[in-house]
Parts: sequence; C-alpha cells; structure tokens
Amino acid sequence: MYQLLRYGVALSVALFALSANADLQQELDNLAPGSSFELPPETLSSLAIRVPGVSVSCAPETVIDGAGQGNAVEILAERITFSGCQVRNWGKDLNELDAGIFVAREAQGAVVENNRLQGPAFGVWLDATPDVTVRENHIRGDTSLRSQDRGNGIHLFNTTGALIEGNDISQTRDAIYIETANRNTIRGNVMSDLRYGIHYMYSMHNLLENNVTRGTRTGYALMQSKYLKVFNNRSENDENYGILMNFITNSELRNNVVTGVSQGQSAGVVISGAEGKAVFIYNSLYNTFEGNYFGQSNIGIHLTAGSEENQVFNNAFVENQRQVKYVATRTQSWAEDGKGNYWSDYLGWDRNQDGLGDVPYEPNDNVDRLLWKYPEAKVLMFSPAVDTLRWVQDAFPVVKSAGVSDPHPLMRIPDHLQSEIR
Repeated sequence: MYQLLRYGVALSVALFALSANADLQQELDNLAPGSSFELPPETLSSLAIRVPGVSVSCAPETVIDGAGQGNAVEILAERITFSGCQVRNWGKDLNELDAGIFVAREAQGAVVENNRLQGPAFGVWLDATPDVTVRENHIRGDTSLRSQDRGNGIHLFNTTGALIEGNDISQTRDAIYIETANRNTIRGNVMSDLRYGIHYMYSMHNLLENNVTRGTRTGYALMQSKYLKVFNNRSENDENYGILMNFITNSELRNNVVTGVSQGQSAGVVISGAEGKAVFIYNSLYNTFEGNYFGQSNIGIHLTAGSEENQVFNNAFVENQRQVKYVATRTQSWAEDGKGNYWSDYLGWDRNQDGLGDVPYEPNDNVDRLLWKYPEAKVLMFSPAVDTLRWVQDAFPVVKSAGVSDPHPLMRIPDHLQSEIR
C-alpha cells in the first residue's frame, strides 16, 4: 500500500509539472510580438520561443532542465532575445544536434546573452542563422564524458554576420567551432580546458580578435579557410599548438601572443613527436605574420608541406627551445621593407646602431636537419665534429641547404611587445 501511495504521489507531481509547463509554453506562444516576459523562479522543462521580436529572461532562481533529451531551449523566430537564464541537462546526441540553446535558421537577428549553460552536447547551436549575437554566456561541458564525446560550446554552421563576444567556455569539446560560416566576428572570448579553443573549417572573411585560450590541446585551429583576420589573440600554456594552420591562404595574423606551448601528454606520458609549437603552418600560403610574439615554447614556428610565400616580419621569437623548424626545398626570406624579426638567440652585431643586425639570422642549417632526421645525434651537439660541420657550411656556402633566412634581424623586441618580456 505504501509503495502504491508513493508512486501515486510521484505520478501526480509529474502530471502537475507537465501541465504547468504546457501552460507556460502556451503563455510564451501567446506573447505579443516585441513584448517582454520573465520566466518564473522554478525548475522548468524544455521550451520553445516562437514569437518574433520578444525578449525572454529569467528570474534569479529559474532553471531550465532539458531532462537529458533534445534541446533545452529552441529559438524559432527572428529578433528574439533570450537572456539571464540557467540552462542544464539537455540531450547528448551529437548526431541529432542536441543543444542547450538551439537557434534555428529562421531566427535572424536573435540575441543570446548572459546565460549559464552546463550539459553534454552543444551549448549553443547556430543553424545557418544570420546576424545572430551570442555574448557574455558562461558555458561548461559534462566532464563525465570523454572530450571527443562532448559537444562544442558554440557551434556556427553556415552562419553569416554573427557576433560571438565575451563568452567564457570550458570543458566542452571545442569552445567555438566555425563551419562553412562567413563574415563573422569572434571577439573577446575566454576558453580553457578544451581540445581546441577556436576551430575554423571552410570559412572565409572572419575576424578573430582579442580572444584568450588557456590549457587547451590546441589554442587556435585554423583549417581549410581563407581571408581570416586573426588579431590580438592570446594562447597561454596550451599543449601541442598555440596556432595551427592547415591550408590557410590569404590571411593576416597580427599582434597575437603565444607563450608556453608544451609537448602533448597522454596519461602523464609525453607523446613522441608532439613538441609544443607556438605556430605550426601546414600547406598554407600567401599569409602575413606581423607583430606577433611567439615565446617560451618547444618550437617557435614550424613550416612544412609547401608553406611558402608567407610574409613574416616584425615578430618576436623569444626563448623557444628551437626557434624555427622549416621542412621544404626553397629558401625563405623573412623581412619586409628592410626589417626582419627579433630572435632572442641572435648572436650578430649592429655596428651602425640602426637597430638591425649586420649579418643575417639563419636558424636552419645542415646540422639542424641532421638532428631532425637523427634525434639521437643530439649528444654530439657541442662536439668538435658538429663545430667542423658548421664551419664547413659557412666556409663553403654551396653546401647549404634551403631554409629560413632573416636578412635584417631586429636587435630589440618591437615596442608593442615589450610588455611580454619576462
């Protein structure tokens, strides 16, 4: 009898909750276009907002709980603002695009701001929605799932004109994933404890500025895209790569700071060949690198797979264990208008005090290549044999292999990067 009574009470509570949520959904559906509505201070089930131009906010105690199924909030009409809500426990089916907040393509001009989200799949999914704003949201993933089984914090699919600004994202798969999405602005976001902070795929004409990544397995993964403007971003103590570029063309990277990129580890074991690269450039051409700081990493810059015809000048390469790794067959000259880059290990001189080194900086010689091919030869680094090899290639330049040359190295760090000196 007691069991029957208990089940009866539970069923009554559940039916009451369903009825109350149905009434709330009806209220939302009956709103006048352009009106405002505050959700009540209680735990609510999933809901949809269908009336154009309305502003829906939450009381401080309001929680929208998706009960582990589908989307917790759906925004289905244009110019809707959804703000100040706590959203949790939506579905975890990545194939079904389960999201804390799903913004449909009909929701042009929607604004999603000042919300707190925690759940397993996507935090905010923008489904080809034009001119949407997602700002000042706090998004966390489900750490009980493997990283690859979580959704991204904010996912832009075929989205144009979006502003993604001031969000705090952690413990999702990637923080912000931009897929076939053109002419968007990603600004001022803070991202940590992720696979990738920023992940671009097949996108053009995007502005990425003033973002920060910390403790990710790659700070900024820029792939298969072009005409990107990557300005004033920071990568701090990420693993593997600060900035990874794969088939990026005609893009600009200016005034970014990448520090402390370390070798990747798995279960505390160092991954062979996964040296921490401040910037890794693969099959990427016709890009401009100006005014960046790449420092305190295993490798400052690594170029391979035909990454040529890039302009690299007025950057600072500071205290990297290896400044440059260049794997190609053509010599690259890194200077523009008579000015090159700052190299903390440059041993040349400046007799005329014009701020430029009098001899080129050439970080990759035949000895470097020998050590890359046969890492065990590092034990001979300071031996007479290695000194002899270096003397021979200097005395007989004909035996020099292709590499990077900075004909006008800077004698001091560019002024705008002086604050990065440790």
